[in-house]
Amino acid sequence: MFGRATRYFIPKNLPMNLVQLHRPTQSLARRGHALADGQAQVRLLSEAEQHSTFEEHLEQHGLGPLTAGPVEILQVNVGKLCNMTCRHCHVDAGPDRREMMDRETADACLRVLKRGGVHTLDLTGGAPEMNPQFRHLVTSARELGVHVIDRCNLTILTTPKFRDMPEFLAENQVEVVASLPCYLEENTDKQRGDGTFKRSIEALLRLNELGYGWPGSPLSLTLVYNPVGPSLPPEQKSLEADYREELRSRFGVEFTRLFTITNMPISRFLEELVDQGRFDEYLMKLVRAFNPAAVDGLMCRNTLSVGWDGRLYDCDFNQMLGLEVDASIPNNIRDLDQPEVAEDRPAVAGRRVIVNRHCFGCMAGAGSGCQGAIDSGT
Repeated sequence: MFGRATRYFIPKNLPMNLVQLHRPTQSLARRGHALADGQAQVRLLSEAEQHSTFEEHLEQHGLGPLTAGPVEILQVNVGKLCNMTCRHCHVDAGPDRREMMDRETADACLRVLKRGGVHTLDLTGGAPEMNPQFRHLVTSARELGVHVIDRCNLTILTTPKFRDMPEFLAENQVEVVASLPCYLEENTDKQRGDGTFKRSIEALLRLNELGYGWPGSPLSLTLVYNPVGPSLPPEQKSLEADYREELRSRFGVEFTRLFTITNMPISRFLEELVDQGRFDEYLMKLVRAFNPAAVDGLMCRNTLSVGWDGRLYDCDFNQMLGLEVDASIPNNIRDLDQPEVAEDRPAVAGRRVIVNRHCFGCMAGAGSGCQGAIDSGT
């Protein structure tokens, strides 16, 4: 169905004039690409030539339907503005994206945290540090005793405007979860752009100077690996050992732990798969690697995802596809009845999780989520 294309596969019912020539330094949205539309991606996933849907696979293993548990983590995407345009980015972020969370929506997130029941604020983007509300969210959440995670691309910390950001993060004891696709310069730059690796090492050394990543330090520095191409991540523990040996011996870099994350077949990685004629191949790889043991650790079970405009989703990947939470609960953070989260009422904790075939990525192999591999026994 999706053979090798000359340039792009065009999903059904989308006009040809939405597609322009490939410009790897620009987002899908900027290029007017058909796959910038989340609904187009959903249709492509839904129409894929696979033997079963994700729901059917869950049922076959006695795991469906998938429902959410109590919300422990509020993952907030503060916007799509970023200083980078990475090939694999599922957010389609970049310097040309101007969607940004405003103060009103940020304060609505903080009101949710203030009511209790959520122990972690997970800030992501784009480059979350570029949003003017970032520091307000961090300091306010820390005053509430909430743990804060900054999902950082590292290179933002080397730009003139944000050179004081490492100190700010350290002062507020923010956990840094940093993307570093490989410990080799060539592979990292291939995925994220020329010069990325050197700037990432510079940022890591600065974080180390402030106490991040050292054994016994309260300042946690987590590195994130995701494959450069259409393959599953290797075993997390052994890869962490390789990262530690290479980064320590070559650069003197220390870090706390490593997460491995599977590339989701959405957004710019989906574009690459389709352009290479490997979409069906990759999706089948995920389906064949389905691991029932990963279901309890799925991030949609304990995380609620908030978009830059306040809309609610079961996970960050659903957010990028426009798949909002089940209609049984409010669809915006401003309207969320937070006591239902704290008290574990069915309206939030028992809601049905919205799924599609991209969800196979989270249950392939060792499983994958924002906290890395799920099933350590795989």
